[in-house]
Amino acid sequence: MPPVFPMLTVLSMFYYMCLRRRARTATRGEMNSRRAIESNTRALPINVEIVQYAKEVLDFSSHYGSENSMSYTMWNLAGIPNVYPSSGDFTQTAVFRTYGTWWDRCPSARLPFTRTPSTFCSQDYVELAFEEPVYPTAVHILETYHPGAVVRILACSANPYSQNPPAEAPTKVNGPQARQFTPCIKQINFPTNLIRLEVNSSLLDYYTELDAVVLHGVKERPVLSLKTSMIDMNDIDEDEDEEKFACGMDTLNKQFSIVTLREWPTNGYFDKLPYELIQLILSHLTVPDLCRLAQTCKLLYQHCCDPLQYIHLSLQPYWARINDTSLEYLQSRCTLIQWLNLSWTGNRGAISVSGFSRFLKVCGSELVRLELSCGHFLNETCLEVITETCPNLQELNLSSCDKIPPQAFNHIAKVGSLKRLILYRTKVEQTALLSILNFCSELQHLSLGSCVMIEDYDLIASMMGAKCKKLRSLDLWRCKNITESGIAELASGCQLLEELDLGWCPTLQSSTGCFTNLARKLPNLQKLFLTANRSVCDTDIEELAANCTHLRQLDILGTRMVSPASLRKLLESCKDLSLLDVSFCSQIDNRVVLELNANFPNVFIKKSFTQ
Repeated sequence: MPPVFPMLTVLSMFYYMCLRRRARTATRGEMNSRRAIESNTRALPINVEIVQYAKEVLDFSSHYGSENSMSYTMWNLAGIPNVYPSSGDFTQTAVFRTYGTWWDRCPSARLPFTRTPSTFCSQDYVELAFEEPVYPTAVHILETYHPGAVVRILACSANPYSQNPPAEAPTKVNGPQARQFTPCIKQINFPTNLIRLEVNSSLLDYYTELDAVVLHGVKERPVLSLKTSMIDMNDIDEDEDEEKFACGMDTLNKQFSIVTLREWPTNGYFDKLPYELIQLILSHLTVPDLCRLAQTCKLLYQHCCDPLQYIHLSLQPYWARINDTSLEYLQSRCTLIQWLNLSWTGNRGAISVSGFSRFLKVCGSELVRLELSCGHFLNETCLEVITETCPNLQELNLSSCDKIPPQAFNHIAKVGSLKRLILYRTKVEQTALLSILNFCSELQHLSLGSCVMIEDYDLIASMMGAKCKKLRSLDLWRCKNITESGIAELASGCQLLEELDLGWCPTLQSSTGCFTNLARKLPNLQKLFLTANRSVCDTDIEELAANCTHLRQLDILGTRMVSPASLRKLLESCKDLSLLDVSFCSQIDNRVVLELNANFPNVFIKKSFTQ
């Protein structure tokens, strides 16, 4: 006689099978955890939660601070909090290099790569090491100023990274007040003591500041509670239990077999589409989707492997998966590639020098743009291969490639077609840079921010003025020794400059006339950063108002000599001005900022505070 409640019987069997499966496959850690719970004789349970702060900062993509200081640097993330729960702008915190969308609106802005997955929005990262490997149960991020930039938290294994996607989407935070950010995290199946934070500073109106990161975890892998809402179907045995359901599956298969499926001899109307139209349709797919689609049929395989689909290729969103095998797999498809983004890839041995060299020797002939930011596998051989195999290269980004030895940069001088060169936080030395400037006269965009090994920036500026007449943007952020002499040579020779960053250059003094000279010689300036130069005065602001009417972004953070009257003249004259940073300007109080905001509503006027 059939059971009265057949569904209940099936569910009972399913529940029993899950219990038996989990009992059979329980790990030693799970058994020990059970014993710890059952025994009252132990002093501490094995799975007591461990709470620890970061022991060391291993790697990062950028920071606001200097390479020779602790102020505003990523190294402040190591150890206990310095500031939290206070809110405000503090030098003891970790601050990334940029904020907001302003960097995307200046002359040096680069065109984005297409096919970037919508789920990937990271712009910067920092990697933190902790003392004890644990199974994470929570991650607390102590944010003390303009929170809301963290978009992804990753745990490192020996692989090296877990492939879990972000557990929580970024959300805009109203106000700069401090907070403890504790997003939901996914359980991982390995212990870790290396956590990576990825941030998107464009979500915020100003610099975000992080004080510390707290990792909570247990030493033994947690036992999955039977009260969880879902049970993985892969946990069911495929041997013994499969036999019990064989009859039911046979019946179901017979029912499906009754339906007659018409077999098409061709791909229907898809074959009638023009080749170019199919290529256009496929151009909207991401790289992983292209690789999957290539496995469906011969026609789509042909389209997905067409080198025209890989003219612009960004592998940065997949940095944790890219290795020598990946490059070898893509090699035949990238013979016509013009833009290539390998930023963040290849670290911890994932990409070898030989693997990178083989790829470029096959795919480098048409390369125009090469992004290699934070590529710590790069060495002198790699730069030599780049210069030999990429004769058409116009843009090279080596930002934060701090493992490249100084002598290796001499090879860049062989690429005379370069128009953009980013050397931020590299070990380039003066001799190599002089050679690059001498032979790369087509340069339009040059970043030398935080290049601490250059001894005489006046000599560098003089060479720029003599050789780089087409220069449009120049980043000299935290250049320690440029003087009014170098500025004069630069302004006289590079009169097409539209963007100039002289932030934190302490040797420049307004009393020498260097800033008024800039304003008079560079009428095309759209962005000028004079961050933390205490000597900027009303005369400099008035010269900018009179001569640089196209100015869009101005940073005079920290000056004590600028009055509200000169700022009003500037705002009235520069109709396109959209960003004005007057943080810590002693004569510009909150009342003045409110008044200026009311009279010039199209300008974002920033005034930082400290509590």
